Amino acid sequence: MAYEARRAADRVDTGRAHSARVYDFILGGKDHYQVDIEAGAAMCAEWPALPVHMRANRAFMHRAARYLAREEGVRQFLDIGTGLPTSPNLHEIVQAERPDAGVVYVDNDPIVLAHAEALLTSAPEGRTAYADADMRDPGTIIGSPAFRDILDLGEPVGLMVIGMLHFVLPPEDHPVLRRLLAPLPPGSFLAATIGTADFAPQEVGRVAREYERRGMPMALRTRAQAAAFFDGLDLVEPGLCQVHRWRPEPGRPLDDDRDIAMYGAVARIP
Repeated sequence: MAYEARRAADRVDTGRAHSARVYDFILGGKDHYQVDIEAGAAMCAEWPALPVHMRANRAFMHRAARYLAREEGVRQFLDIGTGLPTSPNLHEIVQAERPDAGVVYVDNDPIVLAHAEALLTSAPEGRTAYADADMRDPGTIIGSPAFRDILDLGEPVGLMVIGMLHFVLPPEDHPVLRRLLAPLPPGSFLAATIGTADFAPQEVGRVAREYERRGMPMALRTRAQAAAFFDGLDLVEPGLCQVHRWRPEPGRPLDDDRDIAMYGAVARIP
């Protein structure tokens, strides 16, 4: 992994902003470049609530993963679009509930691969692996050694697609997701978040245009369009909602709906 990390670092394009590094900058991380700072600052100028929105998206991932491990007994996860390793990572969340849980992390950003060793610090009873692959090429993910070595397709899998679907444009979006779901056995789960402009259309629209201007086009979905990603699956209560409203932590004040531009849901494969 150390050799692969060095090769990955050599591939990093420091002249062009990348969504994972912009996300890292806005959330106060340290793994980004000047071009990402400029992009993130411009986006926050368009919509000052962007950091609130991004924190809510990551908090949804934590709650959804914890729910699947604790209440549904899921012991293996496929995390698409992992992003930069910011603790707690998915394996830390699920292995706190089930120490023997296995996690396959997937991303195609060289800087994520360069930091992937931080994602492989599994509990002794569990396992983690990293696949350097693009979500738009599900065959590479499904055929990867990480997928084959970690995931037992005789048992349920938790497929996590957090903060990714708005970067997969139609007509690719639904076929890509269905291809990722196809090998998973009944009783598996999809946890996904989908970007929307339903609650702050002008501000979020400006952010989307800024992303596109910097080479990161996105598709923002209405509630009906977001719901279509879960067609044929059984939604877990409370169904599809803004991410901060999905099983919020008791006693914690809710963010303003206008500050959250992401739908989220967890659904079971029947």
